[in-house]
Order: sequence, then structure tokens, then C-alpha cells
Amino acid sequence: MHTPVDVNPLLQEWQAPYGLPPFAALLPEHFEPALREAMRQHRCELASIGAQAAPADFDNTVAAFDRSGRLLDRVAAVFYNLTSSATSSALQAVQRSMAAPMAAHSSAVYMDAALFARVDAVHEQRTRLGLSAEAQRLVERVHLDFVRSGARLAPAAQVRYAQVMEELAALTTRFAQNVLHDESSWSLPLGDEAALAGLPGFVRAAARQAAAERGLQGHVVTLSRSLIVPFLSFSERRDLREAAWRAWTDRGEHPGEHDNRAVARDILRLRNEQARLHGHACYADHALTDTMAGTRSAVQGLLGEVWPRALAAVEREQQALLALMQAEGVQVELQPWDWRFYAEKVRRERYAIDDAEVKPFFRLENMIQAAFDCASRLFGLSFSLRDDLPVYHPDVKAYEVRNAEGQVSGIFLQDNFARAGKRSGAWMSSLRWQSRNPAPGEGACSLPVILNNNNFAKGADSEGQPTLLSMDDARTLFHEFGHGLHGLLSDVTYRRLSGTQVLRDFVELPSQIFEHWITEPEVLQRHARHWQTGEPIPAELVARLQRAQQFNQGYETVRYTASAMVDMAVHSLTDAEPPADLCAFEAGLLRQAGLPAAVGLNHRLVHFQHLFASSGYAAGYYVYLWAEVLDADGFDAFTEAGSPFDRAVAARLLRHVYATGNSVAPAAAYAAFRGRDPTVQPLLKKRGLLHAEPA
Repeated sequence: MHTPVDVNPLLQEWQAPYGLPPFAALLPEHFEPALREAMRQHRCELASIGAQAAPADFDNTVAAFDRSGRLLDRVAAVFYNLTSSATSSALQAVQRSMAAPMAAHSSAVYMDAALFARVDAVHEQRTRLGLSAEAQRLVERVHLDFVRSGARLAPAAQVRYAQVMEELAALTTRFAQNVLHDESSWSLPLGDEAALAGLPGFVRAAARQAAAERGLQGHVVTLSRSLIVPFLSFSERRDLREAAWRAWTDRGEHPGEHDNRAVARDILRLRNEQARLHGHACYADHALTDTMAGTRSAVQGLLGEVWPRALAAVEREQQALLALMQAEGVQVELQPWDWRFYAEKVRRERYAIDDAEVKPFFRLENMIQAAFDCASRLFGLSFSLRDDLPVYHPDVKAYEVRNAEGQVSGIFLQDNFARAGKRSGAWMSSLRWQSRNPAPGEGACSLPVILNNNNFAKGADSEGQPTLLSMDDARTLFHEFGHGLHGLLSDVTYRRLSGTQVLRDFVELPSQIFEHWITEPEVLQRHARHWQTGEPIPAELVARLQRAQQFNQGYETVRYTASAMVDMAVHSLTDAEPPADLCAFEAGLLRQAGLPAAVGLNHRLVHFQHLFASSGYAAGYYVYLWAEVLDADGFDAFTEAGSPFDRAVAARLLRHVYATGNSVAPAAAYAAFRGRDPTVQPLLKKRGLLHAEPA
């Protein structure tokens, strides 16, 4: 039974401080009627804009469009955040039932002929209207949104296009739910001491906590990256490593109700049709028209620059693993479930670095404070914990954010732990974007409400064991916090241009450049303190960590680049019908490219949520590497200035990267920050590939 509109808490004025949602009052059955009512109100607002007698101008059409749909924005933001971070079977049912109607609403908005005629009229005369640079940018972005959503298609093509988008919405929802099912339903019991062989205390504590959260005794390994990676790195039980690795890499490839192989093929088929309706030969061509890269050849040029160098590096790394195995008398063939185990041994041997030695200095709470401190020293922000603010789960911490002038400038919610009902990975999202273009009844300035989600394995606090992060975990925390800062520091007028709503291959720059600070000795000395003694991390250990930064980078680069190549290849196919066996297509492509069998790749197609849980990174997984060119080159500005906290460089980074949103074209924004265009050499140097020429 649906809740009546007049008592639905989603449709009432939210009374919590800063307009936060009334999470405690929300039930799954509230969302469908609230979403439908919000869509109805949005259509009424747009009808009023389209039916105006006054000629179309910037304020009565484009700025008005930017102000519209605020109720739908806020209800949908809560809904999608909950379905990602704290879902249930009831919420998943609503998600499935509303996927197509929400897609249909979007198509109806962007194919509204009267509305588009007005937007098109403003766009045609935009250079003659005396608009500010930001207003002109808004006109261009909104107009492009309409065109890319089918506004210029013929009527029959528009009907089919809307059907395609509805079908895609249903399929991508199903894909994500299938992956979540496989992740949440699998665990590997470690029933005795023999099964725990080789696992240091922090891994045992995380496995014990994972078991307790599932109502089980003893220890279990789950598919949380923060648990399975250290298990693969330390477990002496090769049979259990293989079982864990296969479960991790086979997500989405199990016959039955949750098999993603057919789902992914259906998505690819529809995307190809979507691209052809736009006049493109393949989906990659369509997707790349609105990116910094622009073309497949530009993407392939970057991947081609890195791939042979990474292969040369990974071959050297593989030889080091094989030499160690031979020295230990190990007679088995090196397999993917062996790589991390033997790489950890080589790392200990070469650099005297052991995660069991490092992790006690990386307590989660200290790393959070490190991120906050860096944001304070760079940008003047301060973060105050607010236990009184409503949150959707006990794991979530809410912070009030103040700017350098001491004014409240946003709210930051951080959700750090893996759990059932939460999708894997790490991500940033928002409940509200910053803007200064208020809808009726809103304040003059809309404060951003930004979320970070991580999936760290929780420590067994009940036994006095805190959550300890690996360096990779700490880097992930800083990465997502960089995205969070992009949302919190946004300083634009229009919602459509706010925060992370930038081109996909620019969005990773603010996140990836912020990662650099977690490896700065100055930051580590201040915040990396032993969780038991409180002693700062020894300078000698920091030096060892610095020397080891490029260790295993061939492995990491090959795994990432292989996934990016598969993404680009599968979305570059021009046949209307995708390959009958996607797994065989993927394997053949990687074999032809020379991927060593013992390495593997970051994401296989059957569970590649970047590509198939939405369209966000489809034909776009390359963007992390593209942005790494920018972040490596960009951080060199601090190196050249002589300090990672140089005030002048930080001020330029804030103004031209973090605050500007999409109000400036990304290439121009980067050039304004750096004083020139980027070069690829700092990236190759950072990954140890500058001199890694192919054999």
C-alpha cells in the first residue's frame, strides 16, 4: 500500500538542520509515490517554461530549467544513495519497478519539443546576449544535454530512443543487483588454525569481525576488497587463495537468476542502437564526443603509450616472483592467486616493507584526520563532527564543514565500512549540489551535502582492535575525499555546472591529485601513529615506503590498462549483435594483447559495474589514466614550488580545479591552474615506466 502524498515524509518539508533527509522516518514504500509525485511536479514546472508567451531568454528558459525539478532531485538523491549504501530486498524491488519510469521521465523532459525550441533559440543567440562566461557555458551544456538525449531526432526515432533508454535503465539496475547478490551471498569460512596460516593479526581481526557481522563463529573471508586483497597477499593456503580468487573474479558469471552474461550482451546491443540513432558507428564514438579525449584514436594513443611499457615492467616483476619461488623450492606454475602472495614476499625482501609492520600506523580515524588536515592546510576548510545530524546507518559520520572565513559551507557524510546491503567499491555522491540559482522557497545559496562511501574491513573494536588501513586503503580514502572536496568546494551559480558534474575524463583529476598527499613524508610523520603506542611512524619506515612506491606498478598498470582496453574494444564494436560469448571475447582480446596469464585484470565484463551498472564509465574506464596524466603533471607544480602546501599553488588549484565545477571548459581550467598544457612524462615517471621500454 502506498503512503498518501500528504503524509509521505519525503514530500514534506525536511526539518532537520541543513535540510537533511528524515532518514529514520523513511520506509521503502515511501519512495515510489514520492518519485511519481516529484516527476509530476517537474513536468508541470517544465510545461510552464515551455508555454510562456514571452520570447525565450536566458533567465526565463535556461536558468529556469536549471531551477526546475528540485523536489525530484532531492527525493531521487536519497533513493539512489540508499540503494547503493544501505539497500534491502524491498528497496531493490522499488528500484526495479522505478527504473523504466525514471528513464521515461528523463526522455520526456529532453524530448519536449516546446521546451527544446526555447533552449535552442537561446543557444543560437548565446554570443549576442551579453551573458557572463558561466551563463554562456550553462546554455551550451544544457543544449548539449538535450541533443545527446534525442531532442533533434525525428519523431519515430525519438519513440524508439525513449524505449531503448527505458530498457537500458532496467538492465543496468539488474546488472548491479546481480553483482551485489554474488558479493553478499559468498563467504569463505576459515575453520581452524591451518586455514588461518600466514594471516597477520589485522587480517584475522577483520575476518573475525566479518564473521560476527554475519552471525557466524570464527573467521570468514568476504569479497570486500579490503579483506580479500590482504588474504591473497598473506594466506599460505594456496587452495584457499584459489577459492577466494575465483569467487572474486567469477562474480556475475554463475548460471541462473543472477547471471550477468546475457544482461551485459543486452546492454551492449541497446547501446549500439542508441549510438546508431545518433548517427555514430559504435557506442564508443557516441560516448567520446563529450569528453576531453574526443575520439577513440586519442584514447588508444594514451593506452598504446602505456601498455608496452607496462608489459615490459610486469615481465621483470614476474621474473622476480619466479626466482623467489625457485629459491624456495616451489614447483607450481605461477597463477593469478599466487601473484600477490609472492609479490608481498619480494617486497619484504627488497624493501623490508611488510603490511603487518605498516598497517598499525594507519588507523582509520587518524587517516580521516590526515585528510581533513590536508584540506585545512590547502584550502582553509575545517570539519566538525555532528552526532546530532540524521544519518542512514550507524556507520555514517556527519561533519559540518566551514570555509576559511569560518562560515558553514557544506555537510560531509562519510560511510567507511563494508557490509551486507552495500555495493562494493568506493564512490562519492551527493544529496544536494551547491548553487546560487534558487528555486522558489529555497535560500539564496544551496549548501552542498556530499557523501563518501568506502568499503574497508571493520576492525574488531569489541576486542580492542581498531580498523587499520593498508597504504592502498589510505590512498582510496584520500581519492574519494578528493571527489568530496570537488563537491564541497564548488563555487558556481548554476546547479548543472556544480561540483563533479564535469566531463568524465576531468572528474578524476581532483580525486587523484589529492592522493599525492597521503604519501608525503610531512603528512605521514604528523598523522601515521601506532595505534597502540601513539608513536609517529619512524622516518626510516617512511623512507622505505617512499622507495617502494613503484614496486609492483607494472602489475597494477597492466591490470588497469587491460580493463580499459576491454572496455574500449567492446564498446567499439560496430555489429548490431554483440559477441555471443563475452567472456571468450574478453579472454581472446587479452591473449592477443599479450597479458600474462598470472596477472589478470581489475574488472571482468560480467561484474564491471563501472560499465554496466550505469553508463557513467562506459567507453570511459580510460579516464583514470587520462586524469593521471593531469594529476602527475599537476602535483609537480607543488614540487617545483618546494612545498606540498605552497599557498600560491594551492590557491590556483582551488580556484581553477576544485571550485570551478563545469563553469569552464576542462582544458582551459587545467591550463589556468598549471600555466600550460599537461605532459605525459610525469605519469610515466610516477609509475616507474619512463624508461620501461618494450622489449
